[in-house]
Amino acid sequence: MAHRLNTNKQFMVGNGLLAFAVIFVVVIFVYMSMRLQRQQAQDAGRAFPETYTITLQRGFAGDSISLSINNDSLLLNRCIVEEPVSITLNRFAKENQLFIINNVTEEFDLFELSERGGEYTFEKQDGRVVLLGK
Repeated sequence: MAHRLNTNKQFMVGNGLLAFAVIFVVVIFVYMSMRLQRQQAQDAGRAFPETYTITLQRGFAGDSISLSINNDSLLLNRCIVEEPVSITLNRFAKENQLFIINNVTEEFDLFELSERGGEYTFEKQDGRVVLLGK
């Protein structure tokens, strides 16, 4: 006795379409993952040609100062004996912030650094660090 609708055949076709859809979704996610890894590898290996020159001009003599970039790269950690103190460094991240930390009081001042590099001169006035010029 033949059935009017062949349910087994319909079930198999539905399973085949679902399997194809799952494989398609897996391929899309693998492609996106590989593309993201390649982009992160390029960003990690990028070297920037820009440089920063940071100068502590006046008011820092006798203070214990720490300079760090992005709060994870320590540039200077010492007591300032002579002024001016100058540091030159290459830009190493897309966005950079300079932290000037007073080690005794643990107060800090935060300054945004330009993506184009530049020269930054700082002076201490009334207990606060002031940016004089770029």
